Amino acid sequence: MKLSILDQAPISSGQTAEEALQESVKLAQLGESLGYERFWMAEHHDLFGLACPNPDVMLAHIGTQTKSIRIGAGAVLLPYYKPFRVAETYNLLSTLFPGRIDLGLGRAPGGSAEVSLALVDNYLQAVGRYSQSIDELMDFIQGTVPEDSMFANIKPSPLADNPPDLWLLGTSERSALLAADKGMAYAFGHFMSDFPGQDIVQSYRERFTKKDGQKPTVIIAVHVICAPTTEEAYQLAKSTRAWSLLQAKQHEDLRIPSLEEVDAYAWTEEEERKLESQDRRLIIGNPEEVARELNELAMLYEADELMLVTITHDPEAKFTSYKLVAEAMAESK
Repeated sequence: MKLSILDQAPISSGQTAEEALQESVKLAQLGESLGYERFWMAEHHDLFGLACPNPDVMLAHIGTQTKSIRIGAGAVLLPYYKPFRVAETYNLLSTLFPGRIDLGLGRAPGGSAEVSLALVDNYLQAVGRYSQSIDELMDFIQGTVPEDSMFANIKPSPLADNPPDLWLLGTSERSALLAADKGMAYAFGHFMSDFPGQDIVQSYRERFTKKDGQKPTVIIAVHVICAPTTEEAYQLAKSTRAWSLLQAKQHEDLRIPSLEEVDAYAWTEEEERKLESQDRRLIIGNPEEVARELNELAMLYEADELMLVTITHDPEAKFTSYKLVAEAMAESK
């Protein structure tokens, strides 16, 4: 089972945005040393203390600090951009880092309604053109722009010998069917979906349209916190759960709180229960427990690859989690 990393560049309390982004670079390097398949950066805009609004810039930096791990966007929020511009950018990255670039596409706003208005004149109209924009982007990347198109005589240079691999990201059947209809690889966000994921992924496989010998390929993205002991893992998870609760309360400081800050906060009784509650989308435990749950999840989805999201207040705890999971999964083969 291939393992990969999805990084949202969260900022912890007591940490600057610069420090959070430097931790992303270190995480990519660690992932490479541990044999992770790929490292994706997410795109968010003025949202929940997340430091990366532009994966493209981070990928250019991370590419120079790594040698072999695939790097990519998870995802470029396409309604904000013209397809030709995205094709140019990712052809350029593919030219700089041959055979290593992934281009994941998403439709979510990645920020508030005000942010969407600040980024594009008519966001809803752009969302309505999402399917058409994907077609245009694929044509630019693959060099298949129709001869009767007004764009037939332009190319998103530099043209890469190894163009980026295209992925569609989503959390619902709508995205799964769109990926299937376009013959694209699909990354399902198990960690943030409220829908029955296995049914969604199965619908993708059943409807998949083969193009140029391609077959349906599935990544399952899952939130994981692993520590040497189960108790330690659950303690670490309190910061993540508290962060989610603070988001719902629209708390003024949306950085990842420390355990000390979590314990000192005046939570309601209901919030206290949520801090201690189980969440089927979050895998927590020691290495053996996490490996068992990940293998079960992979079998449930018949996944080709698992992409791990790990958020802790302490960056070292996050690095340890990825290390323990890689070792445990290797031993469980």
